[in-house]
Amino acid sequence: MNYHRFDSIIVGAGGAGLMAALESSKSVGTAVVSKLYPTRSHTGAAQGGIAAALSNLEEDSWENHAYDTIKGGDFLVDQTAAEILCREAIDAIYDLEHMGLPFDRTADGRISQRRFGGHTKPSPDGSGKRVPVMRACHAADRTGHMILQTLYQQCIKQGVTFFDEFHMLDLIMEDGECHGIVAIEIATGELHTFHAKSVLLSTGGFGRIFKVSSNAYALTGDGPAIAWRHGVPLEDMEFFQFHPTGIYRLGILLSEACRGDGGIMFNGKGERFMETYAPNMKDLASRDVCSRAIYQEVRAGRGVGGKDYVYLDIRAETINKYGTSPTGGTVDSHWVEHRLPDIIDFARTYLGVDPIKEPMPIQPTAHYAMGGVPTNIDTEVIRDPSGTVVPGLYSAGESACVSVHGANRLGTNSLVDLVVFGKRAGRAMAEHARQTKFSTKPIDPEAPTKQLIEGVLARPRTEPWVKIRDEMQRTMMDNCGVYRTGETLTTAKNDIAQLQSRYKSTGVQDKGSVFNTGLLEVLELGCLLDLAEATVASALARKESRGAHSREDFPDRDDTNFFGHTLVYRVGEGETSIAYKDVDVITLEKDGQVTTKYPLEIRKY
Repeated sequence: MNYHRFDSIIVGAGGAGLMAALESSKSVGTAVVSKLYPTRSHTGAAQGGIAAALSNLEEDSWENHAYDTIKGGDFLVDQTAAEILCREAIDAIYDLEHMGLPFDRTADGRISQRRFGGHTKPSPDGSGKRVPVMRACHAADRTGHMILQTLYQQCIKQGVTFFDEFHMLDLIMEDGECHGIVAIEIATGELHTFHAKSVLLSTGGFGRIFKVSSNAYALTGDGPAIAWRHGVPLEDMEFFQFHPTGIYRLGILLSEACRGDGGIMFNGKGERFMETYAPNMKDLASRDVCSRAIYQEVRAGRGVGGKDYVYLDIRAETINKYGTSPTGGTVDSHWVEHRLPDIIDFARTYLGVDPIKEPMPIQPTAHYAMGGVPTNIDTEVIRDPSGTVVPGLYSAGESACVSVHGANRLGTNSLVDLVVFGKRAGRAMAEHARQTKFSTKPIDPEAPTKQLIEGVLARPRTEPWVKIRDEMQRTMMDNCGVYRTGETLTTAKNDIAQLQSRYKSTGVQDKGSVFNTGLLEVLELGCLLDLAEATVASALARKESRGAHSREDFPDRDDTNFFGHTLVYRVGEGETSIAYKDVDVITLEKDGQVTTKYPLEIRKY
């Protein structure tokens, strides 16, 4: 048995994992296990910015940011967690700056900020309206890339141990406590046991359950799926965000920074259609609002050329015509290309379109999981609605649900989630490790994993596993996408059940051990099928529309019956159960009267 022992084991080397490793390694032995080379992690694909109320270009406050976060999540956000996120975001940005992250700068040398959808402040005219605010700190349109590189450099400097291209396949759980993980070394096919006091799941999202997705092929939800198999519930899985501006048919993301810097969406008739759906915020409404608007325009026959896409226009003449420049002045093509270099390169490369001269065809793309492994504000994984902790197990980033995003995440809040709760995870893990002795060495922890692998290798290849994956992605896109109904969700449920049955009867062609990527992709498909099952079950149970969950048969938000977080449990093969957890609401008391700090309101932009 290949055996390793560390106080803290972090699974995943994205922003949350690296931030946790950096913090944990200050006081205890820490290792990062990643199925990718760390700088290939998906945090590097984040483009437009990271939110913090620095007030560098206009007056702002963390309280404004918290209100926007809670409203953006359609009030399903846990409010204490949201306030932590927005208050600690400010120091997090300065921490990154001091680590050497090359933020763009204002003329006087401060960190530059841009507008993003759903980020507002009260109008200075006293009208009571809210207006867009510059809150997104950015490094051109490569912000996530810069964060990832900066944190990885700091981890190397601090001596964090890395196990690159080691793929976690199981948790080591004994008597309800976590004592480590089992991983496969991709190069050799050998299993390794990682014995630990604290384990962090920061494995990213699972957008590959959908056909059109901005997510990399590696985002298969390994952490949440494996935790689910060990009896941990998954929270708010029905809320999956579709980003409005994905490249047509490919899903590659065109950052919200395009609209933050003045870009506008047009339908096939040349109409700026967001004026109809969000008359105040227009193209800077929240992502779920913009995605639904695009679908409604296409359904009404107003897609470009009658097809299922609309245009995103970032040409300087368009920005100047509509007066949408964030500076309020005129801009030129050089300014646009300087602000959005990667976006322009993506469009030229993948679309054959030059955004400096012509608009870009876009459609919504599956982008971000608001749901995931339930945790408290210290990132400890919880197992039930009352918040019972799973000792030794933590989660942060997109694989977790704390919940700071509720039913819909605001753009730029994902990166600040990574660094704020990644840091909190590292601190909590180290504290737990300092107060805890190592458990006795696990006895044959690799046995279930060996059985799993041997089972897949022993099965005949009755059909290509890729066919099963494609059918799963198609049914999820068609039946559990931007719009759902009880009928379409039931279709998806039945399809997933059939696909799981077929999955269990097919194997892989390569029976070897060295770089058997086919085997690993089959195991990843098993995770995706489990998460698709959990997503559909949660969506069927929630008979309302809220945030990214739009039930056409239940079009209204129902605060009486569904103001709570969904917890979906696996209770058997193909069987699930649902429980609900209260939303954390901050209350205020004055003169004997109790009120809520963030009262429920109709969500309009």
